Amino acid sequence: MRDKAKACESFVFKKIMYLHNNAELSFTKAILANLRRGVGKSPASTPELWELTLDGLPEELYSKSGEPSNCEWVVHTVLTLFAVHQQGKDLKSQFMHKQNVSLGTALRQLVVGEEEQRIKRRFDAIVTSNNLEEMSQHLRGIVQMMRAKNIGFDYVRLARDLFWFSFEDARDSVRLIWGQNYYRNIGEENKEE
Repeated sequence: MRDKAKACESFVFKKIMYLHNNAELSFTKAILANLRRGVGKSPASTPELWELTLDGLPEELYSKSGEPSNCEWVVHTVLTLFAVHQQGKDLKSQFMHKQNVSLGTALRQLVVGEEEQRIKRRFDAIVTSNNLEEMSQHLRGIVQMMRAKNIGFDYVRLARDLFWFSFEDARDSVRLIWGQNYYRNIGEENKEE
């Protein structure tokens, strides 16, 4: 299973870097616009995205059942959220993929004064999601808030986390890691005061 998780992460990294490295080309903006239209939808219902989300996916990550595989869901979810995050931003100078910045750490950066309870409620909705489809809806709102404040995070790490989250017996581990990253940063902020 770890090999599949790594392969899924690697695939997402290649796709995000492909977009980043082709930022100046007009078709890249069209790709991002198409991806945004797929946010919150099933990978099976968005054939216009398959070229980006399925082309080059390692064979072992494809669905064998006719229903999207865990990795197909993850790739679709992460790339559509990334496109939402990049909307209105330059892919070169305002790249919202920030290596080594976890979702929990980025969420903590959103907290400013009275917004803390609002962010905490959204964070709780994310971590108590029961599946990737539900989680993608909650993540979309947070990503839009991060976009407004120019806060990026590691989309490859998100892919890894969502891959493991898609397995019920690994869900709590992902939730705990996000919680640790969110609250660890509160402790660090309090030390600085």
